[in-house]
Amino acid sequence: MQNYREAARLDALHQLKLLDTPPSEHFDRITRMAAQIFGLPIAAVSLTDRDRQWFKSRVGVEHGSIPRDKAPCAEVAEEGHLVVIEDFATHPRYAESLLAEHGTRFYAGAPLVTKDGYGLGALCVLGVEPRLAAPEELAALTDLAAMVMEQIELQHAFGRIDPISGLPTRAQFRDDLADLALDCPGQARIAVIADLARDDQIAKIVGAMGAARLDEMVREASRAIQSALGADRTAYHVGTTQFAFLSPPDVDVAAYIAVIERGFEAIRATSSVRFVTSVAIGMRPFRLGEVPPEDVLRGAASAAQDARRNDGAIALYSADRDNEMRRHYDLLQDFGAALEAGDQLRLVYQPRVDLATGCCLGAETLLRWRHPELGEVSPAEFIPIIEQTALARPTTQWVLDTALDQLAAWQAAGLELTLSVNISAANLMEADLIQRLQLALITRQLRPAQLEIELTESAMMAEPEKALAMLRELAEAGIALAIDDFGTGHSSLAYLQQVPAQVVKIDQAFVRGLSAPWGADYVLVETMVDLIHKLGRSVVAEGVETEDAAKILAGMGCEEAQGYWFARPLEAAAFADWIAARTALAA
Repeated sequence: MQNYREAARLDALHQLKLLDTPPSEHFDRITRMAAQIFGLPIAAVSLTDRDRQWFKSRVGVEHGSIPRDKAPCAEVAEEGHLVVIEDFATHPRYAESLLAEHGTRFYAGAPLVTKDGYGLGALCVLGVEPRLAAPEELAALTDLAAMVMEQIELQHAFGRIDPISGLPTRAQFRDDLADLALDCPGQARIAVIADLARDDQIAKIVGAMGAARLDEMVREASRAIQSALGADRTAYHVGTTQFAFLSPPDVDVAAYIAVIERGFEAIRATSSVRFVTSVAIGMRPFRLGEVPPEDVLRGAASAAQDARRNDGAIALYSADRDNEMRRHYDLLQDFGAALEAGDQLRLVYQPRVDLATGCCLGAETLLRWRHPELGEVSPAEFIPIIEQTALARPTTQWVLDTALDQLAAWQAAGLELTLSVNISAANLMEADLIQRLQLALITRQLRPAQLEIELTESAMMAEPEKALAMLRELAEAGIALAIDDFGTGHSSLAYLQQVPAQVVKIDQAFVRGLSAPWGADYVLVETMVDLIHKLGRSVVAEGVETEDAAKILAGMGCEEAQGYWFARPLEAAAFADWIAARTALAA
């Protein structure tokens, strides 16, 4: 999380385009005032870059930058608070710093913080003698640092108007809303975000007609929305094809929804891209001053996503849905740290049993996450979040490495097993997947057939041709393949026929209620087992929870099963003990 915060801070700094720019009298005037207030020879506006402190303004300093390492201004930027060093010579952190080596004894720095909370650096003063800092001096330094930030904002003001649409940007929306809250606290308003096109629609427009056509569409939409609002109200360009505005004061929500529907129907009727785009509108009712501006905008954007997801034109803000999205985002950030932590992720193993003999042939590998604050996080919650992101690859690699290490350990202990590992659609698009799998097996002296790759039907549907090509290469390499959750996907039987899988796993939804031969579940499972066998595959039934279900499946000719009737997912040591106990019982 710290690395992510630092990356965001650097991004905020670089977007301001201040680094390595010429001196400015506007900043120098403030810097001179800081030196005069403290009666010190040295002062600077210091910006904390990746590996340096660069001086936008300086008094009493010859060089334009110093290394970031052990520079107090870096601490100010990182922590966002005042730092005072009364004597470098006795300070545990900075006594051996570059500044101390050059005779600096006193330092005071006030943070330069953006409105988004990112520390850019410090307005600092330095002296060659130890001294104390009076409260009024530090208050003045803080005020001057605020003046520096105001100057930075002024210099960056051109970024408040989008160059394509000509409308104010997201940052301006936030500031205008904050000002409005000061003028009209408690007034009821509705924030509206109109998202004009899905990502895939934008990509098709750019791919077919070029980026200029997208710019033309944005300009057309901005004119239409601003015209509909009238001269006394403002539209804001807050995303690639997203526009925001506020309702008039104290309007009825239901009535305003009808107004918005009519307005956008009229706009759409004259749109040059009405046949290739779809509008989703989110509305967030709130009271001025009671909700931070960024949360207002985020809530309206969340509602727009709900409208898009539910295929509806308009959706109202849902606090529950917003909390869910924020939790998902937090989990995504935390999972990256979990991969590096070494003590949060673990694997458990659910045995797969031969129904004819009762022998355990292997296990399905399942990922578990014990969050340091939230406790156990369900894989049903976190796996769908990460498998659509860049974390899919390192997560799968971690699971593979950990699972194969355990398999090699079991093999050394005399246990001959097969482990199945789930992969996602994103993994099937990785060009080096097979090479990584083969290397992992060779380095552990494992046979390819000891590893089974499980994938769902939906994973194959993302890019079926690429997926099928990769699966054929896996099969040719001797790695076993299994189709997971059969019966719940959306692919045709043609894909099932083409996939070179040896095993098909029937989803637990069909197996849990399996009882007498006259039930609907029985007919469905029997039909699936028969179909899978006719296609030359073996069958694994998931979710077997009773002895009757196990017997019925065995009677159908189902080869293997897994479920709570045999064992819950087990930690590695408990899994080995379970096999030993089962073997002893059979003997």
